[in-house]
Amino acid sequence: MTFTAFLGALDAEIRERADWGDVASYIPELARIDPAQFGIAVALADGTMLTAGDAEQRFSIQSISKVFALACVLGRIGEQIWTRVGREPSGARFDSILLLEREHGRPRNPFINAGAIVTTDEMLAGRTPKDALSEIVGFLRTAAEDDDIHIDKAVAKSEAETGFRNVALANYLMSFGNLRNPPEMTLGTYFHQCAIEMTCVQLARAGRMIASLPDAPRILSAQKIRRLNALMMLCGHYDGSGDFAFRVGLPGKSGVGGGLLMIAPGVASVAIWSPGLNVYGNSKMGTYAAERLVQEMGWSVFG
Repeated sequence: MTFTAFLGALDAEIRERADWGDVASYIPELARIDPAQFGIAVALADGTMLTAGDAEQRFSIQSISKVFALACVLGRIGEQIWTRVGREPSGARFDSILLLEREHGRPRNPFINAGAIVTTDEMLAGRTPKDALSEIVGFLRTAAEDDDIHIDKAVAKSEAETGFRNVALANYLMSFGNLRNPPEMTLGTYFHQCAIEMTCVQLARAGRMIASLPDAPRILSAQKIRRLNALMMLCGHYDGSGDFAFRVGLPGKSGVGGGLLMIAPGVASVAIWSPGLNVYGNSKMGTYAAERLVQEMGWSVFG
């Protein structure tokens, strides 16, 4: 079976299973999305882009944006960011406050919400929210070589109106001196960052640089690429990161909008979208598709 035929068969299988999971109901704009959707795009090292399903449908990338925000911060201040946020798996929900209290306001990693809020706060150093958001959107446009990437303002507004846990996290970070800008400024920027919308094709193209594919724009050093891949493997799926590594064996980052960016270093960048989530808050059918794909292709960082 050819790769293209496999993706078509995978799309058909997932639609026949119809085991979609539940959308992120706590964000009103995302709660209205039909969970019965699936798209996949695979950017290969030879420059080929293969797709199936709803690969051209725009969706809110949510926490996948944290990878690119971290890339921007690493480019600006380098390893100094690790004085404010750790590099360890959390083993807790993405919006948990428990570890933050126990570990004195230093989040476990930059991909849980508290850590991402700190990363966004660092992006704001000496600049306005508009400038910070322009940086990350510009970074994504450069990585994807596509200027048609934007922020969904309705989703950002929806998150701002209902993101009470994130408000609590930001104020808790401030109480420990690990937030340098007013909480409302950092949170406003963070909500807009998470509301960036992309298609699977655009996201797979943006991921090429993290996969070190030959045709990818050279905007990150090899060391920073290794850092991002390591953190995606260890922390990219919150308290489901170990299960994803066990089942899939590749670095990946999920978002509660149902997106999934997966990296096969030197081989492929894969973007998957299916808005229904599993118990960890990761795409249910996206995770299944990732597992089926690596089984078919034999891709793994573990040999």
